[in-house]
Amino acid sequence: MSAEREVLTWELFGTASRALAQEIADSGYRPDLILSIARGGLFVAGALGYALDVKNLHVMNVEFYTGVDQRLDMPVMLPPVPNAVDLSGAKVLVADDVADTGATLKLVRDFCADHVADVRCAVVYEKPRSFVKCEYVWKHTDQWINFPWSTEPPVVRRENQVLDA
Repeated sequence: MSAEREVLTWELFGTASRALAQEIADSGYRPDLILSIARGGLFVAGALGYALDVKNLHVMNVEFYTGVDQRLDMPVMLPPVPNAVDLSGAKVLVADDVADTGATLKLVRDFCADHVADVRCAVVYEKPRSFVKCEYVWKHTDQWINFPWSTEPPVVRRENQVLDA
């Protein structure tokens, strides 16, 4: 990983999410629902939901990162896990901020695969090392990314929480 950082501002996120939505629309894909990977994917899913006129948004909580370029051995789904019957037969767009290693996206995509009509992934950034190649990507980078929602430290720190980047 490069020592340089990719910096995404709120303004640039607006541009990125709109371009990502346009790429999805231009492909002809019309998702029935957007499945957000919390936490970074919440912002992406909300922006895509408005731009693609999809009101059916779901959230999957996955813990993987513990710090800057530090992660658990494998991603872990945290409760509440979406009920697979709610996804049954749907065209699902999985939204996240970054496909870094691809492990989180693979976990979520595999969770959906047996229940949905079609599952595709949309991310703001994709790194070359990601073994999941997303259908929709705004930008490719090999740098660590400073997202506007996670560059400032929390206002409060909760006990027994893994520290984020």
